[in-house]
Amino acid sequence: MPRFAANLSMLYTEHDFLERFAAAAADGFKAVEFLFPYDYSAQTLKQLLLENGLEQALFNAPPGDWAAGERGIASLPGREQEFRDGFRRALEYAAVLGNDRIHVMAGLLPDESMRARHQAVYVDNLRCAAAQAAKVGVTVVLEPINTRDMPGFFLNYQAQAQGICAEIGADNIKVQFDCYHCQIMEGELSVKLRRDMAGIGHIQIAGVPDRHEPDLGELNYPQLFELIDQLGYKGWIGCEYRPKGNTSAGLGWLRAWRERSGQA
Repeated sequence: MPRFAANLSMLYTEHDFLERFAAAAADGFKAVEFLFPYDYSAQTLKQLLLENGLEQALFNAPPGDWAAGERGIASLPGREQEFRDGFRRALEYAAVLGNDRIHVMAGLLPDESMRARHQAVYVDNLRCAAAQAAKVGVTVVLEPINTRDMPGFFLNYQAQAQGICAEIGADNIKVQFDCYHCQIMEGELSVKLRRDMAGIGHIQIAGVPDRHEPDLGELNYPQLFELIDQLGYKGWIGCEYRPKGNTSAGLGWLRAWRERSGQA
């Protein structure tokens, strides 16, 4: 059965961040993910996981200057050492929090004419990250992101990300399949899930087009959940959406799925 992780960067924002762990656990979540842990000590976050019976599913490596608009540095020429230092820091946090997935954001491409140079840096950095992560049983995941939400992002399409993983050739580098981003950019989610499942390391969900609850919008998530199950995916499915209102009140989709699948 699909297993759902609450994304605490988007869900439960009616609470302060450190209070969101308990709120997620109270709604029956068994795992959490979030963008970045670095504003808090790893020990503080680990204690919240333990107190609330939660697993850490995923977080992101340091993205550069997020407040200034940077969205990852893995593909940025001249930032190689900063990326590698940041990834080592992410591994240190993962060693405490217990997650075996770290998302690496590629960064923004200033101009299409620069793609080859950025891709060379990206591949080299990812090879280094994958080698370091393999020593401690961690998988590096890459996420294609839609150009509406994040104009200029380097990585936009599933085949593009799968191709980069194939070029690197490491067993512990995979694609983060975000259903929301994929639907906006290319659609045919069922086709791509069937085609790429062996190379998918993490899945995330949200309603399309407004990124609210997954039962709002154009995607048939019950059908997709059944397909994901049939394809043998055993990882967490991250709930990375912006609730239309109160987070707990909007979890009718999850309660309905649990009842339907006998998890209630």
